[in-house]
Amino acid sequence: MSDHPLRRRIRDILALDPAAPAIEFDDEWVSWGRLAEVAHQVESAVGTGHVGMLLRNRPVHVAALLGVLLAGGTVVVINPARGDDRVRADIAALQLPVIVGEADDLATLVGAADCTVAISAPCGPVATTGVAPARADASAVAVRMLTSGTTGPPKRVDLTYDMLAHSVIGADFTAAQAPTALRSGVAIVNAPLVHIGGVYRVLQSVCDGRAFALLDRFELRRWAAAVRRHRPRAVSLVPAALRTVLHSDLTRDDLAGIQAVTSGTAPLSAEDADAFTEKFGIPVLTSYAATEFGGGVAGWTLSDYREHWAARRGSVGRASLGARLRVVDDSGHPLGPDQPGLLEVKPGQLGPRNDWLRTTDMARIDADGFLWILGRADQAIIRGGFKIMPDDVRAALESHPAVHSAAVVGRPDDRLGETPVALVELHHPVDVATLTEHVRNRLARYEIPTEIAVVEQMPRTPSGKPDLGAVRQFFADAVEHA
Repeated sequence: MSDHPLRRRIRDILALDPAAPAIEFDDEWVSWGRLAEVAHQVESAVGTGHVGMLLRNRPVHVAALLGVLLAGGTVVVINPARGDDRVRADIAALQLPVIVGEADDLATLVGAADCTVAISAPCGPVATTGVAPARADASAVAVRMLTSGTTGPPKRVDLTYDMLAHSVIGADFTAAQAPTALRSGVAIVNAPLVHIGGVYRVLQSVCDGRAFALLDRFELRRWAAAVRRHRPRAVSLVPAALRTVLHSDLTRDDLAGIQAVTSGTAPLSAEDADAFTEKFGIPVLTSYAATEFGGGVAGWTLSDYREHWAARRGSVGRASLGARLRVVDDSGHPLGPDQPGLLEVKPGQLGPRNDWLRTTDMARIDADGFLWILGRADQAIIRGGFKIMPDDVRAALESHPAVHSAAVVGRPDDRLGETPVALVELHHPVDVATLTEHVRNRLARYEIPTEIAVVEQMPRTPSGKPDLGAVRQFFADAVEHA
């Protein structure tokens, strides 16, 4: 089995200084040696095919992720927080030869499987049940990342070993030399491992040989305590988290040492970026990325920010990591500078001969290559960086026997960008609390509507479909008269 440069880099880093601290979690440190020990146990237990992983933000899950990559397998990301029924259905449809997860998750969500690898938090022993899959040639795909599609049900996007190596090591990853010593400083990882941002930041820290503080989720006080404790030079905050920090009572002293904040996954207004910089004295470097691209394709550098932000505030920066960007009309014809249209991308992570990828984002690009995202061409709702498909929420509501029909739209939110709200027409009376509890068992927490309004008759178009424009106006009027 050939050894990919990403696997070699991970293996080399894990062996540099086994006694040194690697991951801080809940005020306890896990050493590089312990991380390596669990990773190698998982490497021995799994095959080189598809390996399902019920991922949570804990050190043992990081070790298991590294173990599957060391084995040359493909991590198939499974989000255990999407709702038990949906996770079970997802696992049944995937028909995976082996599934890795904590014992409680495996017992609840998997049941009898051909092979399971039970891992124990924070970074304990590994237990295997069933017969391990046979080994074969290593796959080119490193991670099959779960994401929401632009239309229809969620899909998975294949991230190859080359794509990840390009993003976390560099374009010349085949020739790059691994560090000969661990780096100083501690990074902070608060992005979820079930999204590319979490996988990217973990692999970036590991491949750089840098210790990191792992948070199970972003929570203001715990994040701020980690910042004060470790004084990182850069941090990453999705817009919702950035707005939480902005509107908190934290001071410049709390964030001392941070030289830049990077922000992506969802739109961030120039006003919020400038307010953050004014309050804390830290520039905000926005970026543009997607799972399908294997990471970022545009962003601000610190030098660009200092030279151009005043004139181009609100842009998400220029093409990065070897990407090419263009804007086209509905027929696919390229448009000139500052003309709005659909954004197409050739990500550098996919190599020099990849085709243009059509996004669902409206955009414009100026003569100097700065990109502005103008809005979405589809109906997806982006809540704090999480993509929500309205039809998923509608279907969950309509599965209640009292619901005749439902319509779901996004409502602007100062902190989260948008949240889902739902208008419901009933067959017979039921209270909103009952409907909320009904969908809580069928949806991820971020998908649950922040408001459910019951109406006697759903506004409809002449064809009989819910009139989404009227639904949006209903909630806008409700805000105005509140």
